[in-house]
Amino acid sequence: MKTFNLARAARLSLLVTWAAFAIASHASTNHHVILITIDGGAAYYLNDSTSPLPTLRKMMSEGATAEGMKVSNPSVTWPNHTTLVTGVHPEKHSVLFNGVLTRNGDGISVNVDPRRDKADLVAVPTLYDLLHAKGYRTAGINWPCTRNSGTLHDDFPDVPDPVTHTTPRLRNELIAGGFLKDSNDASFMKLSAASRDQIWTEAALTVIRKRQPHFMIWHMLVTDGIQHKYGPRTPAAYTSLAQVDAQLGDLMRTLDETGLRKNTTVFVTADHGFETASNIVHPNVLLRKHGFLETNRATTTPPTFKARAQIISEGGTAFVYLTDPKLSADERKKVVALLGGITGVVEVIEPARFAELGLPNPEKNRQMADFILVAAPGYAFSNRNDGDDVVTPVTLESGNPGHHGRLASNPKMNAIFVVTGRRIKKGARLQIVDNRDVAPTIAHLLGESLPADGKVIREILE
Repeated sequence: MKTFNLARAARLSLLVTWAAFAIASHASTNHHVILITIDGGAAYYLNDSTSPLPTLRKMMSEGATAEGMKVSNPSVTWPNHTTLVTGVHPEKHSVLFNGVLTRNGDGISVNVDPRRDKADLVAVPTLYDLLHAKGYRTAGINWPCTRNSGTLHDDFPDVPDPVTHTTPRLRNELIAGGFLKDSNDASFMKLSAASRDQIWTEAALTVIRKRQPHFMIWHMLVTDGIQHKYGPRTPAAYTSLAQVDAQLGDLMRTLDETGLRKNTTVFVTADHGFETASNIVHPNVLLRKHGFLETNRATTTPPTFKARAQIISEGGTAFVYLTDPKLSADERKKVVALLGGITGVVEVIEPARFAELGLPNPEKNRQMADFILVAAPGYAFSNRNDGDDVVTPVTLESGNPGHHGRLASNPKMNAIFVVTGRRIKKGARLQIVDNRDVAPTIAHLLGESLPADGKVIREILE
């Protein structure tokens, strides 16, 4: 036992020495990268002359841009934010939803739990993990899957209780500055989406002024909720774009005021695009009618109910779970036939195709579905399991004419991609880039290398 302790002490000593060397080697660098996502920032907005994006267009003229950035399946927020900082698809990083898919027992409904730490969500190291270990200053503002990461010096995470999980130093600074009313999550969540985005902007600018992080990740969210409620390319959507463009202007002015701009590279990207739906498909209603699940009357937290088969909506796709191991082969075929025959369902994808979509095998990852439904153009899915109608029209009262979550091969899911600043070639114009390439490119700009499936986008570099 004494020998083991000595060996352990020696290893710890080596780790401390390596960490000190890394900090001495890298913490003094004056190079900075800021990765910003505009949630639901579809690539088509860049070519839309009516889009109120003067700051972003100026960044385009001074730097590099692409016609679009292909996103990962499923084309929703948390999976794609995770791809942007890992350089791999969900098949490897394991984030499939805006939370963790939880199985509650045989024949019992599944649910998605967003109240989870990074360690519960992300299965591979992130870029900020790598940089933190090497002594770089890191920061995350409203970024998904960062709760209690331990590798972000400043963190205001995208979770249901964000203020509680904000790093204490930053939270106190925001309260002292009058940006946060108090440390109560309820106070923050009562604010409008636009107000919360403004607070996240103040958080980002506070961190830049006070800590000058080498790597910051910042997620602007107001554009997503507005497009869900009113649809893309509507007056409301354009207004939300105007707000995030103004926030980009605040960032660029802050970089000028702090003298950081000449040594900073700014990436402006998105997690997915948007498409309009005129009809909503409720597959769980059909499954209930055929006895595969019961209407949710549960009082448990999270609510659970009997469900031998169930879908979880991703918007333009739906993940189907066969939760009962006693389900016979004939019953499985019946579920596939029932769901595949719904008006508005254009395709049923079996596990043999999951790998080509960058998705894991359900036998290796318990969060993964047994098969996937794909919505036809003009249709999207919901998790609703009550009522009689399997397909209902979208109205402003019912909400959600705007949707994403379609297969990443759908060009309307392509995200914006604009980069400007240090080492970026002015006037570089690309076709379609891959969102797996963002993290390796950022690592390269900081003089590092990230093990990933993506590559360095050398075409945009001076």
